[in-house]
Amino acid sequence: MQWFSKTFAELTSLELYQILKLRVDVFVVEQDCPYPDLDNLDLLPQTIHLFALDNEQVSCYLRIFAPTNHPEAHVVFGRVVTAESYRGQGLGHQLISKALQIIDSNWPEHLCHISAQAHLNLFYAKHGFTQVGEGYLEDGIPHIGMDRVINQ
Repeated sequence: MQWFSKTFAELTSLELYQILKLRVDVFVVEQDCPYPDLDNLDLLPQTIHLFALDNEQVSCYLRIFAPTNHPEAHVVFGRVVTAESYRGQGLGHQLISKALQIIDSNWPEHLCHISAQAHLNLFYAKHGFTQVGEGYLEDGIPHIGMDRVINQ
């Protein structure tokens, strides 16, 4: 397994294709949630695309937004996804740990906020996130806001 963190401009066309296919396969098809995945946020120069390749296939992915792209100057990550054939192997925890290393290295003074699917509350809690506010529906799926306190 090889890990990569790249800006949009650094992604190869094959990496981009596999990332977008994985996101559509899981969020649109598997979760039966048609939504506009191509939201222009991937293109922002400060967006970091974090993913793992196994046998030249993207096995998991997420994207990180710099605090300059958030109205309250929080670091945000999302589109957290693991290919079905890689689930249950702890890859999701590795993905989040690597994302938090990037965040702590680049923006140690900023709070990290995520919009998490509600059933993943305990998963994110293992990485220092706590629920903030009430639950809500996003694209028909129950979500909760979660914050990770500033690493000091």
